[in-house]
Amino acid sequence: MRGNGLWSQLRRPPGGRDARIMLLAQGVDRTGTGVWAAASVLYFTYVCGMDAGRLGLLLGVGAVAGIIGSPLSGRAAERFSVRGLLIGCHLLRVATMALLLVVQDFTALLVSVALTCLAERGAKTLEMLFATRVAGERRATYQALFRSVANGGYAVGTGVAAIGLAFGTTTAYRALIVANALSYLLAAALIRRTEEPAGRGLGAVAEAAAAAEAGAKAEPEVKVKAEASAAGGGAVPSPWRDRGYLLFVLLDLPMCLDDSVLNVGLPLWLIHHTDAPHAVVPAFLTLNTVLVVVLQLRVSGWAERPGGATRAVGWYGVTLLASCLLIALSTGGGPLTASLALLAAAALVTLAELMRSVSSWELAVSLAPPRARASYLGVAGMSQSVQKSVGPMLLTGVVMAAGPVGWLALGAASTGLAALQRRASLRRLAALAVPERVPVAVG
Repeated sequence: MRGNGLWSQLRRPPGGRDARIMLLAQGVDRTGTGVWAAASVLYFTYVCGMDAGRLGLLLGVGAVAGIIGSPLSGRAAERFSVRGLLIGCHLLRVATMALLLVVQDFTALLVSVALTCLAERGAKTLEMLFATRVAGERRATYQALFRSVANGGYAVGTGVAAIGLAFGTTTAYRALIVANALSYLLAAALIRRTEEPAGRGLGAVAEAAAAAEAGAKAEPEVKVKAEASAAGGGAVPSPWRDRGYLLFVLLDLPMCLDDSVLNVGLPLWLIHHTDAPHAVVPAFLTLNTVLVVVLQLRVSGWAERPGGATRAVGWYGVTLLASCLLIALSTGGGPLTASLALLAAAALVTLAELMRSVSSWELAVSLAPPRARASYLGVAGMSQSVQKSVGPMLLTGVVMAAGPVGWLALGAASTGLAALQRRASLRRLAALAVPERVPVAVG
C-alpha cells in the first residue's frame, strides 16, 4: 500500500490535481445527497401531503430512472466529454431541486424525482469513468479515497438534515432542499476546474493504450489483448451483446445485497425478532461509517488489480455468510447477547461491503474492452441501482419471512454466487490475455 494513511493519500491522490478536485467535488455532492436522503421521505409526507401509496410509487419510479441512468451516461460518454456530461448531471439536479420548491402537483413531483435519480446515477457512473481514466492502475486506491470522502460527506449531510428536521417547519424543509441544490452547484463549479481525462470518445486509442500498459504491469505473466484495441480498427463492441460481461453484471447484482442487509435487514430484524434495545439501530450506521474510513485504504491495497479483486470476491461470500449466521443466532439470546451479535454482524457486513466496493469496480474495468469501456461501465453501474430497488423487498418478503433459516440460506447463496463470480471472472481474464512474447534477436 502506498502512502502514509488517509490524509497523505488525500493530499496526493492517484491522478494528481484533477483527482484531488474531483474528490472534493464528490465530497460536496455526497454532503448534499446526505441532506436530501435524510429529509426526502418526511418532506414528501408532511409538506407535500403524500400517502404511503403515492410515496411508494414516487420512490419506485425514481429507482427505475436510476437504473436507466447508468447505461445512458456510459453510452453518452463514448461520444461526448465526461467532464461536460458530469457538470450537466449536477446542473440538472440543481434544476430538479428548484422544481420541488415551486410545484405540489404529483405528476410534476414524479418527473422531478425521476430526473433527479437518473442524473444522480448517471453522475456516479461518470465519476467512475473519470477516476478510471485519471487514476489508471491505481484506481482501487482512488476508490478507497472516494468511499472515505463519501462517507464523511454523508455523515455531515445527515447531521445538517437533523438540525432542519428538529425545527420541523415547511421553511426548514425547503432550506434543506436549497442546501442540497447548492451542493450540486458547487460540485459542478469544482469539476469545471478539472481537465477532460484522456480517452474520450469512440476513438479512445489513448485510453486503450494506457489500459494495455497497465494490464501488462498488473499481471507480469500476460499482456492484455487491449493492445489490439489500442491499434484501432474494428467495430466497437456492445456490452449488451457480450454474454461474458453480462454474466459478470448479472452475478454482481446479488453481490450488492450487503447494502440492504445493513440499512434494511439489520434494523428490522432487531426490532421484530430480537430483544435488543432499539437504541442499537443508529449504531449500525455509525459503526459502518467509522470502519469504512479506517479500513477502506487497507482493504483496497489488499484487493488491488484483477488478481486481488478476484480474491476479494471469494472472501466476500464467506464474510457475508458469517454475518448472516450471527443475525440468525441473535434471536436466541437476551438483550445484551442479541446486541453484541448484531453489532458484530454489522461489522462483518461492512467488511464485506469494503471488499465488494473495490472488487466490483476493479473487475468492471478489467473485464471491459478498453475501446468501449465507458458503455461497459454504464451497464455495470446498473447493479447497485437494481439492488436498491429489489434488495429491500427480497429481504423483507423472502429472507426475513423465513426466519433464521432465511438468513442462513442467504449466506449460503451469497457464498456460492461469490465462488461462481470469482471463477467466471478468472475465466474471462484468461480469455482476454495472451502469453507475453519474448523478442528474438536478429543478426
